[in-house]
Amino acid sequence: MSTMTTSTPGTPSTRTPPARPESRPARRGRRLRALVGAAYAAPTAVMVCLFFLVPLALVAWMSLHRWPLLGKAKFNAPANYSGIAEDELLRSAAWFTVEYTVVVTVLLFVVAFGLALLVQHRRPGVGFFRTAFFLPMAVGFASASLLFLGLLSDEIGPVTDLLSWLGLVDGYVSWTSGSPDSALASAVVLVLWRFAGFTMLILLTGLHAIPPDVYEAARVDGANRWQTFRRITLPLMRPTIALVLTLMTTGSLLAFDQFWILTRGGPDNSTTSLVMVIYREAFIRLDLGSAAGISVVLLAVLVVFTVLQFRVLRRRSS
Repeated sequence: MSTMTTSTPGTPSTRTPPARPESRPARRGRRLRALVGAAYAAPTAVMVCLFFLVPLALVAWMSLHRWPLLGKAKFNAPANYSGIAEDELLRSAAWFTVEYTVVVTVLLFVVAFGLALLVQHRRPGVGFFRTAFFLPMAVGFASASLLFLGLLSDEIGPVTDLLSWLGLVDGYVSWTSGSPDSALASAVVLVLWRFAGFTMLILLTGLHAIPPDVYEAARVDGANRWQTFRRITLPLMRPTIALVLTLMTTGSLLAFDQFWILTRGGPDNSTTSLVMVIYREAFIRLDLGSAAGISVVLLAVLVVFTVLQFRVLRRRSS
């Protein structure tokens, strides 16, 4: 007997055409493209392994040992981690680093965003100001710190003489070592001068990525400048703002050069950052294991903080 398949009117057939087997030349082409892609990615993967993954694994291994600079390492886990909570200098450095991060992040973002809005539109002379704002980025950070150290010196620096001539200060002022507030302010001004132009450039890129039609529609609807900034510019700038805030907070938590050159952590260790504590543990106390333990904890804090920051900004954006 022969069987017949019937289908009701309006009901599509459930039969699917058989998939064609992939030909041998097509499989060879796909494998060749995969090999070419792997070959392009191989140098980057090797560099990441050699200069990131291997040192990271070595630091994690060192953090479980008492590792003198000269001598044989001894396993002492978890002494390097348990000693972190008992280190008074480390606690004060952590609190100062958080305070410095908050101050620098807020001020740097406000200044950079203001500069980006100032040079956003094309007009005569705007190219000069963009270049002038970005120019301090061409100076190395260590060189910029030495430059500010000379400018703020109470012996040879012109800043104190200029402020005295204007009547703003009375006599010589030790900006980098006189008081904790003046030392912190000196480092903050250095960071603002050095990084405001670079941050402005990133924010300016985000501003130029906003379609002009959106602003035109807002003007037609009668929105003023503040409403346009709050309802259009800020929401559409969230990815760029997230990138900028991550860069600023990470760089501030890892601050070292400005404090090591300008203040040496003084006065009375009031401007000692976390990275300075790691440096002292490794190269002054010659205890690489303790320095590695602090580094691992700091890395974990940075990862957690970055993930939380991206989640908050992504949730607000959605």
